[in-house]
Amino acid sequence: MEKYTAQNIFSIFSLLLLLSSSVSAQLRTGFYQNSCPNVEGLVRNAVRQKFQQTFVTAPATLRLFFHDCFVRGCDASIMIASPSERDHPDDMSLAGDGFDTVVKAKQAVDSNPNCRNKVSCADILALATREVVVLTGGPSYPVELGRRDGRISTQSSVQNQLPQPGFNLNQLNGMFSRHGLSQTDMIALSGAHTIGFAHCGKFTNRIYNFSPSRRIDPTINSGYVIQLKQMCPIGVDVRIAINMDPTSPRTFDNAYFKNLQQGKGLFSSDQILFTDQRSRSTVNTFANSEGAFRQAFITAITKLGRVGVLTGNAGEIRRDCSRAN
Repeated sequence: MEKYTAQNIFSIFSLLLLLSSSVSAQLRTGFYQNSCPNVEGLVRNAVRQKFQQTFVTAPATLRLFFHDCFVRGCDASIMIASPSERDHPDDMSLAGDGFDTVVKAKQAVDSNPNCRNKVSCADILALATREVVVLTGGPSYPVELGRRDGRISTQSSVQNQLPQPGFNLNQLNGMFSRHGLSQTDMIALSGAHTIGFAHCGKFTNRIYNFSPSRRIDPTINSGYVIQLKQMCPIGVDVRIAINMDPTSPRTFDNAYFKNLQQGKGLFSSDQILFTDQRSRSTVNTFANSEGAFRQAFITAITKLGRVGVLTGNAGEIRRDCSRAN
């Protein structure tokens, strides 16, 4: 029988300490139940007020959360003002209404003396994301909290971290898997494009200059091509934005997947989810069952919210979301 030396005992104790600290550092619902018990209501009301001013609040906030989590983890580093991640071309198209939603929600939280400077910008963004999904008809879900805010935000850190409109399935799966997200998670999160919008410059190659032998991407529905050409004619300002879901652009539903079945995915990276046999069955499942999509989306956005988080004593609680303390 093995003898337990002082070294053995120290090693076991160290391991137990590490495991317990890692468990305590996990996100959890009700994280602020003692320090700011009404944080969810404060954020909800602020987001609703902003949403009533402009619908763009919803897609802008949802996209902001995704961009934040895929670069340095969900630490609100995307919120830090220039020079920062915001200066990268992939982030320059982020709508200002998303940033403003977080700022307004932060002000609402900090207006309560018990909550001031106790809730991270990262958690406020996660809560605001849930609210815009609900406001557009999507599912409600418990939001795990306890994130801390990062202190670093650089333009270079964004490079090669975000999916591109021309990605194929292998590229999409490769990027998402680096963050612990499965192919099903990736497809469910892509479904958020149901309330998204995109600038003409991001997809017009598919309808005007697809390849040397084909001007138009053969996977696009011919009727949809006519619509897209009307909205984004040759020479149009590439910053003009159009809805990504041509059927119900203001409702968080499974229409995105039904559109893919008809060749109406706006980006190549959207349509590939149906044209590639490896992912088609999941698209069909979500198109046929709103419930299946909603449940998969809840699972995926919860997993997304855990990516690279700072917890415990790491990072900080930013007093101003646009700059480190």
